[in-house]
Amino acid sequence: MLSRAYQLADRFRHVLRRRRWTAGLASGRYGEDLAHRFLRRQRYTIVARNYRTGSGAGEIDIVAWENGELVFIEVKTRATDDFGPPDRAVDDDKRRHLERVARHYARQASVEWGIARFDIVNILLGPPPRIELLRDAFRSRRTL
Repeated sequence: MLSRAYQLADRFRHVLRRRRWTAGLASGRYGEDLAHRFLRRQRYTIVARNYRTGSGAGEIDIVAWENGELVFIEVKTRATDDFGPPDRAVDDDKRRHLERVARHYARQASVEWGIARFDIVNILLGPPPRIELLRDAFRSRRTL
C-alpha cells in the first residue's frame, strides 16, 4: 500500500504536468491524432507514435509501414497558413535530427536503411481540418 505522502506527491506531479500543457502542445497532439487516423485510412500500418531514442534526444511523430517501406512521418500542425504551409518548418536541421532518430529506430528494429523514407503530414486546423500527405518529402543524405 502506498503511503499517503507518496499518493499526494504523485497527484501533485500530475497537476504540474497539466499546467505545462500549452495550447501549442495541445494542438500538436490533436494534429498527430488526426494524422494517425488519416494514415490508417491510407493503409499505413502504424508501428510507433512519438518514438524517442534511449537518451530522449529526439522524437519521430509516427513510424509506419507502407508497401514494404519503413516510413518515418513528421506531423506539422498550424492554425492557419498565413506564413506558408506547415512543412516549411522542416528545414535542414530538422531533417538531420529526424534522420538521426530514424537511423536509431532502424538499427533497433533490424531494418535495412535502404527501404526507409520520410513523409510529412501537413494539418491546417479549421472547420474542417485540412490534411495533406507529402510522400517521400525528403531522402536521407547518406547510406548506412
